[in-house]
Amino acid sequence: MRILLVEDEELLCSSLSRALCEECYAVDTASDGDSAVYHAENWSYDAVILDIMLPGCSGWKVLERIRRFSHVPVIMLTALDGLKERITGLDSGADDYITKPFDLYELLARLRAVIRRSQGHSSQIIEINDVCLDTQAKRVTRSGEEIHLTAREYVIFAHLACRKGHTVTRTELYEHLFDEKDDTISNLIDVHISSVRKKLGAELIRTRRGLGYFIGDDL
Repeated sequence: MRILLVEDEELLCSSLSRALCEECYAVDTASDGDSAVYHAENWSYDAVILDIMLPGCSGWKVLERIRRFSHVPVIMLTALDGLKERITGLDSGADDYITKPFDLYELLARLRAVIRRSQGHSSQIIEINDVCLDTQAKRVTRSGEEIHLTAREYVIFAHLACRKGHTVTRTELYEHLFDEKDDTISNLIDVHISSVRKKLGAELIRTRRGLGYFIGDDL
């Protein structure tokens, strides 16, 4: 999952970005409103974490501009804790509103929740035949036995599982799983998918030639 973190406080941005990366998110950062809009216009994100008080255009304006072209989940993360501001944020198109100071684990839980809702999932558990993915625990089992996946294997499998029933192109995988600083060669996606197939079953992830990868319900 790829996240856009918009925060002008350098220390908070650095620590939160690091925490998100430890949770297997790819993270791009922006420290002002115009840069945030530029990122949202040019890359595809699974969620945006957005401060309000930013240099340049405010978070309110950023949210307004993003909503002109995208339904990406947006969590407002701000020191503005008044009822009026919370109502304004939610009515303006934010999916959630969290005030500073905040609890990291609550933020992560709310982030998982807005992403699940945007993908049409009501539960953190995704089952595909005898394979079970727990998106909260980041745990994968097959026939009840826990299967160890590397961090890269996990995020690739999780993205495909969350898009179950849809063909996912290699470009989409790359754009959602690698941040703008990552110089990993994209053809390594094929290597990781091959490894996932060995661990979870060759029939689990299908290749649709010229289109991408597909996980279905009819295994």
